Amino acid sequence: MPPKKNKAKKNEKEEDWEAALPEVVETEEDKIAKEKKRLKREKQKQKKNEEEEGIKEEVDVDATEECNKATDEALLMLEKKRLKRERQKQKKEAGETDPEPEPEKKDVKKKGVGNKKMSLLKELLAKKQQEEEDRIEAERLADIAFEERLKQKELDELEAQRKREEKKEAERLRKEDLKRRGLLETAEQVKRRLRAEAFLESKGVEIPVRAAGAEPAKEGGKGTFIIDKKKKKAEALAAEKIRKAKEEEKAAQLAAENEAKAIAEAANKKAEEAKALVENEDLDDWELAEIVIPGAENAPVVGEKAAAPIKKQESVETNDSSDEEEEEESSDDDSSSEDDADEVHKDQLSKEEVATMIRKRFEARKIKNEANTSPTKLRAPVICVLGHVDTGKTLMLDTIRRTNVQSNEAGGITQQIGATCVPAEAIKERCKLVSTFSAEKMLIPGFLIIDTPGHESFANLRNRGSSLCDMAILVVDIMHGLEPQTIESIKLLRKRETPFVIALNKIDRLYGYESNPKKDIWKHLETQPQNTQLEFRDRFNKVFGEFAEQGINVALANVNTDLDDYYSVVPTSAFCGDGIGNVISYMTNFTQERLTKRISFSNELECFVMEVRQLQGLGTAIDVVLLNGTLKRNDILVLTGTDGPIVTPVKDLLMPQPMKDNRVKNEYTNYKKVKGAQGVKICAKNLEKVVAGLPMFVAKNGDELEILKEDADNQLKNALTAIKKKPEGVYVQASTLGSLEALLEFLKVQKIPYSNVNIGPVHKRDVQKAAVMLEHKADYACILAFDVKIDPDAQRFADKEKVKIFSADIIYHLEDAYLKHREELKLRRRKENEHLAIFPCKLRILPENVFKTRDPIVCGVIVESGQLRKGTPICIPSKDKLYIGTVSNIQKNHEDQNIAKKGDEVCIKIDNTTGDAPRLYGRHFTHEDILISRITRETIDVCKSHFRDDLSKEDWGVMVELKRLLDIY
Repeated sequence: MPPKKNKAKKNEKEEDWEAALPEVVETEEDKIAKEKKRLKREKQKQKKNEEEEGIKEEVDVDATEECNKATDEALLMLEKKRLKRERQKQKKEAGETDPEPEPEKKDVKKKGVGNKKMSLLKELLAKKQQEEEDRIEAERLADIAFEERLKQKELDELEAQRKREEKKEAERLRKEDLKRRGLLETAEQVKRRLRAEAFLESKGVEIPVRAAGAEPAKEGGKGTFIIDKKKKKAEALAAEKIRKAKEEEKAAQLAAENEAKAIAEAANKKAEEAKALVENEDLDDWELAEIVIPGAENAPVVGEKAAAPIKKQESVETNDSSDEEEEEESSDDDSSSEDDADEVHKDQLSKEEVATMIRKRFEARKIKNEANTSPTKLRAPVICVLGHVDTGKTLMLDTIRRTNVQSNEAGGITQQIGATCVPAEAIKERCKLVSTFSAEKMLIPGFLIIDTPGHESFANLRNRGSSLCDMAILVVDIMHGLEPQTIESIKLLRKRETPFVIALNKIDRLYGYESNPKKDIWKHLETQPQNTQLEFRDRFNKVFGEFAEQGINVALANVNTDLDDYYSVVPTSAFCGDGIGNVISYMTNFTQERLTKRISFSNELECFVMEVRQLQGLGTAIDVVLLNGTLKRNDILVLTGTDGPIVTPVKDLLMPQPMKDNRVKNEYTNYKKVKGAQGVKICAKNLEKVVAGLPMFVAKNGDELEILKEDADNQLKNALTAIKKKPEGVYVQASTLGSLEALLEFLKVQKIPYSNVNIGPVHKRDVQKAAVMLEHKADYACILAFDVKIDPDAQRFADKEKVKIFSADIIYHLEDAYLKHREELKLRRRKENEHLAIFPCKLRILPENVFKTRDPIVCGVIVESGQLRKGTPICIPSKDKLYIGTVSNIQKNHEDQNIAKKGDEVCIKIDNTTGDAPRLYGRHFTHEDILISRITRETIDVCKSHFRDDLSKEDWGVMVELKRLLDIY
């Protein structure tokens, strides 16, 4: 039994130790919990950083897992001991006896065991804490290493970028140095050099071997020659040896060279006549003559030798058409070579420098084309017909078109688009009976007569391009003389310095005149009856005096010897056809003798858009006048549009079929190429918004597009900004620039101001701009749309904003509609402000005609100045501006009147409207006091705004006098 008792005591001691253990390690348990939370936060932070950066290295977490496992085991053991201690406590409370105390020796043993276990636990916790600190330190070091790697990577990239820039700068400097020394060649120049070397080798000329430093270096597709400076001296010695060898061969070649020079001198005269055509004829040989081979001293000899086949080729060319084709090809090749030269450093130039370079190319091309003109190669002069309404302009054109009508065919006459082309054969046929005409001396290929409906279109075309019209026909009615539109046309022609001939039309209306259109008009006039000749002389003298009043000297064409100071007059009859041949003959001789330089054909393109129209089956097309140059199919056009520049290729070039009546519709011939001067119809895409009346451009190269687009955009902006606009006025919209200018000129005459203008259909943005006037003056919140379409959305928006849109195809209808609208607004505003308007007046009472002295006062008065109307308030300035009432009735001779003017004697009734006690005649005022209308600043402003026309200048003077009396400022 004793053993059992000792065993029970031992168990009780162990339980006592286990019960005391929680108190000892309770503080450690808190530390473990806190450490666990900190580790958890660190873990979450680490996970977040790894997700954001995505590039950190993995960290070893084995120590962390071991620490976590040990912590969990320690916590589990402590929890078991705590439960056991609680059970023991419950037993004690139930009455169990305490065990006997152990001897002191046992306590020491128990204490030693507990200390041992405690030390083990502390060591475990210390180990765990050290491992955690090591892990945190490892993470910190890993972060520092990662940041160092990033910084090093950035530094490496910066260093690489710096090296690339240094290399690029060194390359640029090297190329500039090569260009400055003339050693940089383009791909085209390399081709020419190789061709030249091959040509020289075929002729037996030895090509010197290049130095090693002069080998071509290919870079970026551009060929360049780099010469080694160290071997410069050796090159010079080699060149000297070659030169001496060539001098020995020179004697053998001298005979061949003299023979080539003789051939060149024999063809020299013909070369001078066709110089412009032949200079660019054989580009290969011409290019060879211009190339200088580096290191070859006899290059000039090569040029002389290469000139011989060119001269020989010159003597062979006789066909005009082939000359034209060769000239065009040479001009194209020249432009391509210029472009290749321009592209040498284009990548290294700024946008402004590239634009300057391209514009210099345009100038060089223009100068070259002008230099290549020939006095023997002329284009068709452009003729405009001007004059007053009903003077016979259209009838004269119809007569010219009906030349040699046989079996309903127009003999040699082609009706062009917006122009009438009269070929040389028709001119010769029409003028063969004119004594001053010589068919053999005729050089021009025909006439291009612009069919302008009045002078406005002509003025527009002249403003857009001063060279469009070369000469004009001014038609004057011999029966009426100079009329307003004729005088305006004269001023326009003199302003533009355009030569013109005066057609004195309607001579068939002279009494006794007999018509003969197939005879010279001067010889025919001599055969007329004497009285007819006298009447013609009298009417011509009258017209002569009217021209002299305008500062113009005129003379009959058959006696005019001073063409510089006197304008020629040719009598005509457009109805009968008399004198038409003389007018054509005069224009032919005048243009080809005195305007040779102006009408010489040039390859420089001059083309103007006349009209934009719809063609059935073809879509939108533009009618253009091609003055100079050549248009080809697939040319890239740059045109001015209402919404910006338009770039489109030419699809078709159409002209009516020759030898066909002009009334035949849709009978067009498609051409691959058209030369000026012609009227052409161009079919292409996106032509709906082209602005008529402006020049058209053609881009020969892709890099020219941006410059031409800028020019096309600027010419419309410049035209619109040049129009002087008012701060307040109507909004004007027209279809073309010419019709816009005509409409603005008309509005200026009618004194209708305009605040903004535009070209093209009316859109919503136009309504928004016009609606601005609603805040200033509602009269001007309207759009005058001349010959344009109105967008439905714009119309609905205008109705909503109360902006009126007037649309018409005739200027006069547009004006009538606007003036009617303005009058309606004026009447409505007058009616709205009628009760506010007080007109100025001064009245004197007639004492013998005072019928009632108190409210209402009835008395007779005389109007000394101004005008008296019903509803006028009356006051007396001499009685401290005493207000006595309002005039409610006016009678004269027992008849009611609405108004009484200066000098009228009328009877008036004054009602008390003061709100105070009535004023009495005899107490408050007498006949000696002057009565005046009681005006205010508001009433004055209303009269100025809405009733200005109802007040005369004298009435406004009375208004100013009353302002001073009533102290109104």
